[in-house]
Amino acid sequence: MVRITISGAPGSGTSTLVGKLQDATGWQSLNGGEVFRAEAARRGLSVVEFSELCKTDLDVDRSLDDLLRDAMTRENGPEILESRLSGWWAHQLELDCLRVWIHTSDEERARRVQAREGGEFAQRLAESSARQSADKERYRMLYDIDLDDMTPYNLVVDANDLSAEEVFAIVHGALNGD
Repeated sequence: MVRITISGAPGSGTSTLVGKLQDATGWQSLNGGEVFRAEAARRGLSVVEFSELCKTDLDVDRSLDDLLRDAMTRENGPEILESRLSGWWAHQLELDCLRVWIHTSDEERARRVQAREGGEFAQRLAESSARQSADKERYRMLYDIDLDDMTPYNLVVDANDLSAEEVFAIVHGALNGD
């Protein structure tokens, strides 16, 4: 069963953190961003195009969310679950696990996505801001969840000025009771 959820906006470093946690613990993970990107590719769409589809066909989002929510409650499921809403679901299901939110500004996320995928900063910033805004509205409509509400999280890390190693040290320390 899930021991830790990792959440944050696209480009906040959640996938990097999951990889570091896996290396340190040997735990299995399920990454919602990878599930999202794989489904976009399966449909022949870019992530931005797929995000647009999710805005108009809410059943697509629901089916991906159900897959992730089911995984977190399976006895033999992954110990690490990364998705924007995994902390919310763990909170709602009263799962005894560490629920982490990685906070980053729109500008920092745009810089990280630009470093990973290339492109112009202004374009990446516009995409990041638009996606975050659309996702906030969609999650409010789908589940009445406010992504700005940090109530479900028992650890919020402001990662704007931290390296991936520093974020990992904070989260790994929290897992170990430090």
